[in-house]
Amino acid sequence: MITRAVVLASILIASAGVIGHASRSEPVPIRASFDTFPPTLGQWRGARSEPLDPAVLAVLGVNDYIVRDYFAPRRIAGLYVGYWQTQREGDTIHSPLNCLPGSGWQPVSKSTLGVGVSDPTVAGGARDVGINRYVIQKGLDQMLVLYWYQSHGRVVASEYTGKFYLVADALRLNRTDAAIVRVTVPIATGIEDGSAVAERDGVDFVKTLFPVLTHYLPS
Repeated sequence: MITRAVVLASILIASAGVIGHASRSEPVPIRASFDTFPPTLGQWRGARSEPLDPAVLAVLGVNDYIVRDYFAPRRIAGLYVGYWQTQREGDTIHSPLNCLPGSGWQPVSKSTLGVGVSDPTVAGGARDVGINRYVIQKGLDQMLVLYWYQSHGRVVASEYTGKFYLVADALRLNRTDAAIVRVTVPIATGIEDGSAVAERDGVDFVKTLFPVLTHYLPS
């Protein structure tokens, strides 16, 4: 964990230096506000959650976000999407690997997962994306977290890859806008293969969610 933190810190410092020498006048991408995000996604019906505390928002530095729980028969998925219009002023994406332990959740396992999604912005209208699969625990409760970083039509699971593209896009496109997408699904206790059931529900939600995101996360 210490090695990971040192490497990430080094990347952040190098990224800040490169981005700081690039133009600070970025184009503002055209996108829909999360205020218009649909309350229903397929069979999933949303219930708006309480807005984030102003102190939390100040730390995150997001320009727009959505926090909402979605429900389907005998299923629930929590959604958080944070969008940064620019990352030049010191506000950068916060990884769940750093934030969730601070909330009392401890890591159990971490891997990546390939998911086939519909995407109207690419040829053929579909593609495979790689996302993070993270199981966390607080007391007796376990949660499945599926998350990824998304910018300019690109989906990446790795923080390090995301920072590489941040620098490359700042130089090539003069853009540093990006988002993190996080889906959480409770892992039921007392049933066989509770983790597999949670993954099935989470992947179903991701598949339903992904094509809608194209209106809110500009390519």
